Amino acid sequence: MPVVIPEDIPAFSFLKEKAFIMGEIRAKAQDIRLLEILIINLMPTKIETENQLLSLLANSPLQVNITLLSTQSYVGKNTPKSHLDRFYVNFENIKGKKFDGAIVTGAPIEHLPFEEVQYWEELVVIMEYLKQNCTSTMYLCWGAMAGLYYFHQIQKIRLKEKLFGVFEHSLIKEDLLLNGLDDIVRIPHSRYCAMNPLQIRENCELKILLEGELSGISAIKDSKDFFILGHPEYAKDTLETEYKRDLQKGLKIKKPQNYFNSQGEAVFSWRSSASVLFLNWLNFSVYQDTPFMLNDEKKR
Repeated sequence: MPVVIPEDIPAFSFLKEKAFIMGEIRAKAQDIRLLEILIINLMPTKIETENQLLSLLANSPLQVNITLLSTQSYVGKNTPKSHLDRFYVNFENIKGKKFDGAIVTGAPIEHLPFEEVQYWEELVVIMEYLKQNCTSTMYLCWGAMAGLYYFHQIQKIRLKEKLFGVFEHSLIKEDLLLNGLDDIVRIPHSRYCAMNPLQIRENCELKILLEGELSGISAIKDSKDFFILGHPEYAKDTLETEYKRDLQKGLKIKKPQNYFNSQGEAVFSWRSSASVLFLNWLNFSVYQDTPFMLNDEKKR
């Protein structure tokens, strides 16, 4: 089954040769209960992030309807207003609606204390809403940091230098999210902070799923949600684009590790792992646990 998106969103043209997608008109003609997935897109490059996430969600055999949400308290300047007005909703538009799953993206604001982020209070309201009205949420990178901090009081730690590149992770605990993955899982990281590992290990509500020698604890779950401190959704060229951007800004940045081959070409070495992670999340944590009718408390 496809991911269902408007035919005039940029991702439709981007994905039509890469994944199974369907326009809204055709989808409405099918007698099937779609999974309702909410994407809280905090990234400044929203269109690129849409393409990345939708290409992974489209790999599932489940039919998925997407709602894109942006913050009201802060509106970035990197995405055309016309795009936001056409394809995004704000929190007021979804209040009272339940979702099968949600994804909270990262954001390049690690240098700020959480409470100083311009849209922090709004994000707290959204996260509280998801806890009550969503079957499972996947938090990515800074989004994962925000979720771990707010729900579990895990503190952020500044790294000595940016963790930048593609890193190997070992499976720490058995979990359906990891079903079908190899013993070594490669995930891109692009961050200046980590979450306090001692606090994570001491928290009985948290289960560590993936950990790397260089990247540290990178995937955690609680009773219903997942927190991934990397960017499994990244496209092949995303790290290269970020590297060139930082160089142009005059920042002291090293080349992303384990990313370029000997010819200086980017190598896409995490795509299969990312596909498995997203497929497992949709199947085991969303589809298998969500009520058949979203407003019904009875499970399938």
